[in-house]
Amino acid sequence: MDSILVEGGHELAGEIPIAGAKNACLTLMPATLLSDGPLTLTNAPRLSDIQTMTQLLQSLGTEVTQMQGGQVLSLSSHALTGTRADYDIVRKMRASILVLGPLLAREGRAEVSLPGGCAIGARPVDLHLSALEKLGAELDLRDGYVHATAPSGGLRGGIVDFPLVSVGATENVLMAATLARGTTEIRNAAREPEIVDLAECLRAMGARIEGEGTSTITVEGVEALSPATHRVVSDRIELGTYMLAPAICGGWVECIGGRMDLVAAFCEKLDAAGITIEETARGLKVSRHNGRVRAVDVATEPFPGFPTDLQAQMMALLCTADGVSRLEENIFENRFMHAPELMRMGARIDVQGGHATVTGVERLKGAPVMATDLRASVSLILAGLAAEGETIVNRVYHLDRGYERVEEKLGAVGARVSRVAGR
Repeated sequence: MDSILVEGGHELAGEIPIAGAKNACLTLMPATLLSDGPLTLTNAPRLSDIQTMTQLLQSLGTEVTQMQGGQVLSLSSHALTGTRADYDIVRKMRASILVLGPLLAREGRAEVSLPGGCAIGARPVDLHLSALEKLGAELDLRDGYVHATAPSGGLRGGIVDFPLVSVGATENVLMAATLARGTTEIRNAAREPEIVDLAECLRAMGARIEGEGTSTITVEGVEALSPATHRVVSDRIELGTYMLAPAICGGWVECIGGRMDLVAAFCEKLDAAGITIEETARGLKVSRHNGRVRAVDVATEPFPGFPTDLQAQMMALLCTADGVSRLEENIFENRFMHAPELMRMGARIDVQGGHATVTGVERLKGAPVMATDLRASVSLILAGLAAEGETIVNRVYHLDRGYERVEEKLGAVGARVSRVAGR
């Protein structure tokens, strides 16, 4: 199993290109199941999760062609061969559940294994299922699978009022509603940029959608969707991660393709910590040149609030802040597993349930640490950039699910980061 070796103490200077959004692309790819025409996605990230979704779609009969080194995906579901998403593939990634809505809408049936993914809490799929039931789906959970069927004549429009904001459930029902008879109103919908990106893609395919980016989305079902080409939105989590790199170890980085509107709440916290952020013609430039950052309090919230997927990386920054910071995790339980590993590097962190208190220290010290999930992996690499000596981050297979060529990107701006092949 590979590890990442980080030598701390080097300021950064240079450009980092921001890839297409993993979470957006993983949602856009299943949209091909809604049409028998081709869907072409550009600016696709080159990640292991994308390969997993590719395998899943191919198992259903979708033809997937990768071009331009994997940054362009051509998907065609003109001749589906099945509607069963097997456990052996689905267990690797929670986003696999997103084939459920499209299959049900187009084929009238689906069998989808309950998903796996990072160990950051229960994250049940009950909101997905109850939403599809509002469109008339009949569901049966047995043997670890969701067995779903649509009524005679297909899904029908309805009112879906989520008790909690759920990105994945919003995406699933949004795709299903495009082919449902009548009008669907999705209330308390997620507002994330990935939702907006999906709606724009579906609209390019001929869907009738209004209200994406707000808490109420209206979908008027159509008979069929058409071929389309769509550019995947920039990855706001990769963007925020690389914005933190110079904030943690000093210097500057220009994030090419970055947009302030994707990370506005995150930028507010960096500004409060004393980090300089400038909009440029090509993205966002982040710099830190003088002294320690200031302590700030952070509470994760659904978009447009502070993203849960940047909480671990933000904690790494606050480990060396001047003062005491408090972090509140409101999205997922069990998402402070990186804290004990940061403490191995000398951080002072006290975790009580969904709250963590971080008392900044002047310097972290390199140590062997273990990644527990995707965002924890990169948070430990960031911490290593600011630490004295060498940090070895073990179990980084999570990392390749969400960050493409992280060693190359950080290395190009002056970081000393290398991959150590596993035995």
